[in-house]
Amino acid sequence: MPSLTQRLGLPRYEADRRYKDALTAYLRAQDARAEARNDALGQALAIMNEVIEMLPTHAEYWAARGMIYIDQNKLEPARADFERAVKLFDLELLGHYGLGLVAYHEERYPDALRHLLTAERIDPQRTETLYTLALVLDKLERSAEAVERMTRAHDLMEAHNDKRKPQAVRWLAQIRKHVKA
Repeated sequence: MPSLTQRLGLPRYEADRRYKDALTAYLRAQDARAEARNDALGQALAIMNEVIEMLPTHAEYWAARGMIYIDQNKLEPARADFERAVKLFDLELLGHYGLGLVAYHEERYPDALRHLLTAERIDPQRTETLYTLALVLDKLERSAEAVERMTRAHDLMEAHNDKRKPQAVRWLAQIRKHVKA
């Protein structure tokens, strides 16, 4: 028989509350300088460890911790977390995106392509997926497809006034040079 806290969903509530704390620390790291960034990422990681301990069956938590590892340039633990997320829920967007990102960093472009295409099918409007997918397609000399994906990423950045738009513009110009005339 389930305990009272299980029936009331308190572990899930507490895990979600702490997850929000981890995301706050993670977002703080994105805007911080080196030392403060490392501290905020460390804090986010410590909280995510607690969250996963509270609710280890929630795929999104594993994928989120994987993103923290990516930002710390720790590819092996990131890969393990993304794989766990996808094993728990095969349509975990962040899990597939993360596996694609790890493969891209390791120059395993066919693996990156497979995971990023899966992430794109799950959410065709996710800027980060389109952006990274464009980079992978360009590495695989599929530049016309890369231009299409980077253009979509740029348009989404434009619509949301995303600060990364100049990077997309630069990459788009670079990739267009590779398109066969």
